[in-house]
Amino acid sequence: MPNQKVIRLEKDGPSRTPLQKLVLDPEDFQSDLPEQFWHIYHQNGSLNLSVGVWTTTSMQEKFGPYPGDEFMFILEGQVEMIDGGGGSTLIGEGQSFCVRNGIPVSWRQNGFLRKFFITYNPPGDVVPNDPSDEPGVFVLDSKVLSSGMENMETYFPFEVEGKHPEQQNATLFVNDTGNMTVGRRETPSLVTVMQSFPCNEMIKILDGEIAIKEKAGRSHEFLAGDVFFVSKGTECSWEFRRKSNVIYCRVDED
Repeated sequence: MPNQKVIRLEKDGPSRTPLQKLVLDPEDFQSDLPEQFWHIYHQNGSLNLSVGVWTTTSMQEKFGPYPGDEFMFILEGQVEMIDGGGGSTLIGEGQSFCVRNGIPVSWRQNGFLRKFFITYNPPGDVVPNDPSDEPGVFVLDSKVLSSGMENMETYFPFEVEGKHPEQQNATLFVNDTGNMTVGRRETPSLVTVMQSFPCNEMIKILDGEIAIKEKAGRSHEFLAGDVFFVSKGTECSWEFRRKSNVIYCRVDED
């Protein structure tokens, strides 16, 4: 497994590692070329999965099918996603949203933008569903995030110390191939045993406090507003020091 570890995402990239400037193709834009930079925190080539931070100046991409399923946190700026009918969805600073693989869309950028992202590209023989069947651009606004939660007694994929407490979960988005899930999860105070993490997951803490210890020796503490990623196979234990509410994007492998 590549890069089995817990990774804190930082908006400027890791310390002493400047963001890398991207070489852009004019054919991809219907505007002047912007300046774009990124840092890839994690990449799994066999799964076509990437996690990172990305910036852009003003631009508009050419209209076309979106290249993969993507979940994003907007750190600075705002973006308009233009659909096939000419309508638009505006996503602003502090919001999170998903874009479904293959939908016809154009990214219109007015001013600077910075985002965290996790992108999954399905195999080339996967045909996207009819975009009219499911929303192509799905924004996790306050109404969505306050939607009803269901009890999920065994959702958290770890053996815990003592009785497994009840968790709550709301599934908000599932991609066409069924292996990328975005949701909101509420977990009471608990401590897990050291185990292998069973999936790839990016998490933003809305409220609460989570501490993670890796078998390799690293320790991490995350508070409200922090974003981090855990790759499948990471040997780690978790401590929810108080009730924690998170947004997550989970990508499962076969």
